[in-house]
Amino acid sequence: MGSPRQTPRPGLFGRLKSGCRAEWRAYTGHEFVRALGSGRLPEACFRHYLKQDYLFLIHFARAYGLAAYKSGTLREMREAAATLSALVDTEMSLHVEFCRGWGLGEVDMAAVPEEPETMAYTRYVLEAGLAGDLLDLLVALAPCVVGYAEIGRSLLRASATRLKGNPYRRWIEMYAGDEYGAVATSAIAQLDRVAARRLGSPVAAGHPRLRSLQSTFREATRLEAAFWSMGLRAPRG
Repeated sequence: MGSPRQTPRPGLFGRLKSGCRAEWRAYTGHEFVRALGSGRLPEACFRHYLKQDYLFLIHFARAYGLAAYKSGTLREMREAAATLSALVDTEMSLHVEFCRGWGLGEVDMAAVPEEPETMAYTRYVLEAGLAGDLLDLLVALAPCVVGYAEIGRSLLRASATRLKGNPYRRWIEMYAGDEYGAVATSAIAQLDRVAARRLGSPVAAGHPRLRSLQSTFREATRLEAAFWSMGLRAPRG
């Protein structure tokens, strides 16, 4: 008889996600997300979310600029630089184009005040990178990068989701699509490579940094859920 096959150990992302299941469910199954799927989200709330997401993406790009500075190898630096370029040169343009379809111009969005939840989340991510290393920063970014792909796929599969006549169908299909799925998969692989370089491979269950990384991931996930809640509030003005 051959030796029994061993179940592969989960990567760092899977381990962090399983370590905060309640927070992850609150984020990916948030009322805002469910309302997107049903098409019942008030359009004013979606516009409010889009404005704040524009501001968030600017800080997101800054985070990858910081990632390049925090990189320990040329490969890590190239990955960070490529993501920064994609965000600034491609993703922001696509976001602006998408928002234009909702009657939102870039000049107006740039002038919108940041909501407290936007400030809390983006500054938390940047502080994680400033105070720690590249791994701390990527862990803080992971709930956003990977979570949106999971949300998109879940909505596309959910029986409660209504696609026909849903004003948010394009948003759902964008994040459920193969192109964004590849972004999320790449982010998970990058996280594992960076973790292997700094923590060893495979990461030992009792590694002293895991508790700190888990805390960062949990807080970032909570802040993601708070960002959805912000979107549900009646817009000001």
